[in-house]
Amino acid sequence: MSIKAVMFDLDDTLLWDDKSVEEAFYETCLYASKQCGVDPHELETSVRNEARKLYESYETYPFTKMIGINPFEGLWANFNAGDQPEFRKLEELAPGYRKAAWTKGLAALGVDDSELGATLSDKFGAERRSRPYMYDETIQVLTELKGKVKLLLLTNGCPSLQQEKLDGVPDLVPFFDHIIISGAFGKGKPDATIFHHALSQLDVSADEALMVGDKLTTDIKGALSAGIKSVWINRNEKVNDQSFEPDVEIKHLTEIYELL
Repeated sequence: MSIKAVMFDLDDTLLWDDKSVEEAFYETCLYASKQCGVDPHELETSVRNEARKLYESYETYPFTKMIGINPFEGLWANFNAGDQPEFRKLEELAPGYRKAAWTKGLAALGVDDSELGATLSDKFGAERRSRPYMYDETIQVLTELKGKVKLLLLTNGCPSLQQEKLDGVPDLVPFFDHIIISGAFGKGKPDATIFHHALSQLDVSADEALMVGDKLTTDIKGALSAGIKSVWINRNEKVNDQSFEPDVEIKHLTEIYELL
């Protein structure tokens, strides 16, 4: 049966989120180095570690894990959208979390300065927001596919943060017939229900769709569980350490043409 619809993940599939985050950390930690002499690379490692520990200590962690919101998104997300009560708790926790992650990161390197921690927290958010990167081929591929197949964006995350990412790349949104954000739906990838919901929105069967994504544990695992052909975009030659295999592995989005 021919493919009638293609589902795309957002972060690190169409948007180059890793680059945005890495550059935000670099600029923020470089600023910190000039203020107090810490090694910027050591500070980034320290803040990432402290952020993970803090994030996993909150009662909201099971919810954020289910929805698919990672600790570093929490370092700039406001969580001011979403119907679930957990989002209101996250909205309440977020300012303290951001400040604490940076303050504790500094403290681990021998710098006791909560005021600088607060400044770095704000700076990281501003630096990340100023970097809405897309991969070079993203618009080219979507332009080629538009009108030939139905297109759906299926992304994990907080509704307000994912919408903010999309607002930063306004050329992207018009390509899609539907956009599904896990925080608005109530469950995230790899839960099969969000993939079945996507199929119903597209009005296609599982064997008429492709799912394209960069994460084996969410995009690929979820697509396989829903009977959808999975396409793993593996730009950096990562090793598959999972017990399952994608249907197809590609290194560049333009390889999708051959699949259609």
